[in-house]
Amino acid sequence: MQLTERLIGFDTATADGLAQALDFIEGVLAGCGAQVERRHLSDRECVVATAGTGGPRIIFHGHVDVVPGHEDQYTPQFRDGRLYGRGAYDMKGALAAMMLALGDLAHDLDGATVELIVVPDEEGSAFGKNCTEMLVDNGLRADLVICGEPTDMQIGVQAKGVLMLRAQVEGVAAHGSTPWLGESAILNGVAMYNEIAALPFAKASTPLFAQPSINLGRIAGGDAVNKVADHCVLDIDIRYLPGQDPDDVLRQIRGLGDWQLEVLLEREPAHVDSNHPLVKSLLDAASAHEPAAASVGRDGASDAVAFLRVGVPAVEFGPRGAGHHGPQEYVEVESLSTYRQALVTFARDIAAASLPTSSEMR
Repeated sequence: MQLTERLIGFDTATADGLAQALDFIEGVLAGCGAQVERRHLSDRECVVATAGTGGPRIIFHGHVDVVPGHEDQYTPQFRDGRLYGRGAYDMKGALAAMMLALGDLAHDLDGATVELIVVPDEEGSAFGKNCTEMLVDNGLRADLVICGEPTDMQIGVQAKGVLMLRAQVEGVAAHGSTPWLGESAILNGVAMYNEIAALPFAKASTPLFAQPSINLGRIAGGDAVNKVADHCVLDIDIRYLPGQDPDDVLRQIRGLGDWQLEVLLEREPAHVDSNHPLVKSLLDAASAHEPAAASVGRDGASDAVAFLRVGVPAVEFGPRGAGHHGPQEYVEVESLSTYRQALVTFARDIAAASLPTSSEMR
């Protein structure tokens, strides 16, 4: 718990906080006996630590950045078995457990190689490639990647795709005292947003997902309170299902009316075969410590897709908690130990089993 508390204390929604946290993480991992290096990619950097030799290569993937929070969220609070704070669940608790698990494996793991990648920019929605995508472009590969995203000790084998859109909506200006003489772009935008939920793509489901997700994250419009707004901008976050065509989703949304749509970010759905030998081994290891563990679908996206694009199996697996990105985010402290033990069990089981690597299977 103490390591998670220290990580929560860094405001890693800021550049200064990220730099301080990466320095701290590098120092802790070096103190654990792992081989550690700092890698610089474009205008950012990450920490890479390695334990073990030979055999299948496993990546523990963690991000230290968080979405912005209130100042008091960077002071961790322990109550009723839960550790509260920004990033506790997404994913500083998991990252702390991964760091400690790597330390557990650093001195005597033979027959498997575990590499911990700590990136600073998983939460970002900016244009361009993030740190993980650049690492993959530079040749980073593995036999299995475990992203420590929030999963409540389940194995996330599928995740929704991402379409972050910016919609420009026009109206007709008029005096605020006679709004019936104009046409509010803000009201038009909200009405069109609500109509998205009635589109065919929004009603789809799969065995692992009840429906897509649609969120109006930001809205801006109008330039005076006594004027009918003649322009409005909406930023909409759509998470579509595996098997759905994002081009068809866009076609349906464009058909709602006269608004301009710009794609801010697109990320394909994640899907990995739950019968893959290493995925099954991870589920077995998780089940040994968490009997209810199972393969599930995940609503949120992660850096797993960067690996899946190049044929590397990648899953999400993290401790129990709730409230990520919200005001009462927490991780269950007991779950952190369970999660750490499951990771160590998995790595040792893989090393003992002498499973073939991906290149050998091909």
